Amino acid sequence: MTTHALVTGAAGFIASHLVEALVRQGTRVRAFVRYNSAHRAGNLELLPPDIRAEVELVFGDLRDPDAVTGAMRGVGRVYHLGAVITIPYSYQHPREVVAVNVGGTLNVLSAARDQDVAGVAIASTSEVYGTAQVEPISERHPLHPQSPYAASKVAADALAISFHAAYGLPVRIVRPFNTFGPRQSARAVIPAIISQALTRDEVRLGALHPTRDLTYVSDTVRGFLLAMEAEAAIGRPVNLGTGRSITIGDLARLAITLAGRDVPLVTDAARVRPETSEVLRLRADNSLARDLIGWEPQVTLEEGLEQTIAWVREHLHLFDPERYAY
Repeated sequence: MTTHALVTGAAGFIASHLVEALVRQGTRVRAFVRYNSAHRAGNLELLPPDIRAEVELVFGDLRDPDAVTGAMRGVGRVYHLGAVITIPYSYQHPREVVAVNVGGTLNVLSAARDQDVAGVAIASTSEVYGTAQVEPISERHPLHPQSPYAASKVAADALAISFHAAYGLPVRIVRPFNTFGPRQSARAVIPAIISQALTRDEVRLGALHPTRDLTYVSDTVRGFLLAMEAEAAIGRPVNLGTGRSITIGDLARLAITLAGRDVPLVTDAARVRPETSEVLRLRADNSLARDLIGWEPQVTLEEGLEQTIAWVREHLHLFDPERYAY
């Protein structure tokens, strides 16, 4: 095995795929997972056994600087994906979201600076842009966070950029648009659609008219890996998106068709975001990713949906389609 890398938030959806990709390319991976009394490792437990056996688990809390510093000791590269990511949860618990997403990022950046880490990649989000003022959305689009979660990510991105400017920290800000694929929970719209379509006589969703740019998880992971290797990406955000958008309603109808079902869509008021907080349009300009890190999406929406449907079908025991997960 080669360079030692730390992945924070490693139990999560995208991060678990990143851990797997790093191990497969021969990188020794230390996975930072939030402590729980059962010592459960989330999505890492779904990795193939031979991959899981190569991963060093470290439990802790991003809000604890000592835990972050200890986890980073001896590491050459850091992929920081740890965050509280749910938007509805951020409405209810904004203080926790800020403490983890901003304070935790500060701890990661400070430890990386103090330990002279060779490279850092920070996970951002397209939510920082809010509803598109101009489409497609380039990295120069104004930042307009419409939820406490989005605001916390704006602050985290700004901290990362400031640590590059002030301390020369070689940090990249990787800004995925909506990522989907196997291991994603029903908190996200695509697995929510699929798990309901496979098991219920109707699919209940929030607003159907917003548009999203959807990237398959293997493409997002490849973007993180390419960004870490590209010096041109240091100190700046880079969008990862397909440049194609689709309404939630059309996405749901496509997924239902690919799942082989004929069930109606129903709007559930409990799933509708506050009107001024709903991001209505997201579509990426990915030209900077292509120019700086050589990234372009390789998996189409239809191909990704088929792979995700197959995975959800095999793992329905992980879903509770009767409950609104947020």
